[in-house]
Amino acid sequence: MLVNAKEMLDKAKAGKYAVGQFNINNLEWTKAILLTAQECNSPVILGVSEGAGKYMCGFETVAAMVAAMDKSLGITVPVALHLDHGSYDACYKCIKAGFTSIMFDGSHFPIDENVAKTTELANAAHGLGLSIEAEVGAIGGEEDGVIGKGECADPKECKMIADLGVDFLAAGIGNIHGVYPANWEGLSFETLDAVNKEVGEMPLVLHGGTGIPDDMITKAISLGVAKINVNTECQLVFAEATRGYVEAGKDKQGKGFDPRKLLAPGFEAIKAKVKEKMELFGSVNKA
Repeated sequence: MLVNAKEMLDKAKAGKYAVGQFNINNLEWTKAILLTAQECNSPVILGVSEGAGKYMCGFETVAAMVAAMDKSLGITVPVALHLDHGSYDACYKCIKAGFTSIMFDGSHFPIDENVAKTTELANAAHGLGLSIEAEVGAIGGEEDGVIGKGECADPKECKMIADLGVDFLAAGIGNIHGVYPANWEGLSFETLDAVNKEVGEMPLVLHGGTGIPDDMITKAISLGVAKINVNTECQLVFAEATRGYVEAGKDKQGKGFDPRKLLAPGFEAIKAKVKEKMELFGSVNKA
């Protein structure tokens, strides 16, 4: 059931659990995540980066695939199709394509420009019933060529953006995209607590959910995080399962080279990882 993400995240923050955003990269990933959400009776957010959108032949193709799959699989849990780390132009493309939610990442702009562009996009999104996520402070690592150092957000700037009417807010608290280095200092819960107090009931978003220790995830949820993004971890288990299948020579047994068989171990690995995360986030049976 395709919906925007506002209601599911408002419920999550009030209930002190989080909804997972799992990025999709192809048909197999989308199917695996949707089926797992249905089996777990959990709301879910399908994230699409600009790079992944381009890889899948454009945002219109992605939106059509998700809508058709949602219907054909008989998905009844709430599903949001969400642009991840979108540029100004990409936000309008996704609005036109039929996404139900967008993220405008204006964190690299001066705060006044971030405010202006976020205000415009919030009005455009809300006019069509979409939800919108904004960002303050840079998320570390690289996402489609955008490199962040992991700077912590200014709580006052977070309030400025929150007051524009966005539906949920990504605030940098030392988190990064990709695999966390051995010398990572951990999340800044002091920053998170301060941001949460400034924005009140607004759901907060934790990017870079891969590799953050479970106890930090749980604490972040207790301090207002209601959406947690996971991508790299699914990529890693998909690659590992596929590699194991090939290295075991199963692709050379019978018709083991058939993509439906070749990709099946990775498909099941993603399902297992998504279920694991939904249980950790507390979203099981919250649909």
